[in-house]
Amino acid sequence: MYWRWKSRHRGGRPTVPLEIRELIREMGIANPLSGAPRIHGELLKLGIEIGQTSVAKYRARRRGPPSQGWKTFLRNYADRIAAMDLFVVPTISFCLLYGLLIMGHGRRQVLWFGVYRASDRRMDRKSDHASMRLEAGPRYLIRDRDGAYGEVFIRSVRSMGIRDRPTSPRSPWQNACAERLIGSIRRECLDHVVVFGERHLRHVLLSYMNYYNETRTHLSLDKDAPLSRTVQRAGRILRLPILGGLHHQYIRI
Repeated sequence: MYWRWKSRHRGGRPTVPLEIRELIREMGIANPLSGAPRIHGELLKLGIEIGQTSVAKYRARRRGPPSQGWKTFLRNYADRIAAMDLFVVPTISFCLLYGLLIMGHGRRQVLWFGVYRASDRRMDRKSDHASMRLEAGPRYLIRDRDGAYGEVFIRSVRSMGIRDRPTSPRSPWQNACAERLIGSIRRECLDHVVVFGERHLRHVLLSYMNYYNETRTHLSLDKDAPLSRTVQRAGRILRLPILGGLHHQYIRI
């Protein structure tokens, strides 16, 4: 009786229900590129109140280094700042395509994706398409000193009252938000997809843009999406595949 009294249960953290533990493990298996913070954000949007440490404890482990985090370093005037950058995408026939992205710093929202061939790399011919997405009202535009941005594009941007702010030579960290987004595009999308051509790449990037803006939770946004998601607390949990099952969206119906 003494030792039974000595080893009695003295309370502590409540146990996690079995169905939630199975859901965390299923999310970890179905989304191997998502870490505990991302899965925790999905659970919060499903109305499941649980600690992030519990998610890290019960999620399925994967081999490889942990996902890197980032911190927001631009606080003032973030809603009035946009950034743009170019990235190279090889196709299955070893041709090179150039992707152009425009993102807003306020909610880290992807405003536009453009796909160009190597022969159309200069932005003079495509300036109208990019300028249309900048008419929403950013005050500053951050870009690098790539020669693809011709005089026609620069003049069209400045004519809209946007102050063009090119970064210093060989200083990609000065456009860190766009560089970080390109890294996410490669790690979460392009490194797992074989691109067949210009039309295919445009379809893949637009699908990823919808996932990035509407579904993917972000640490810098308190685990919310750029287009804010509402918390669903009632209904059966349904998993919707995105990009052929590379990512998934969880909703209640």
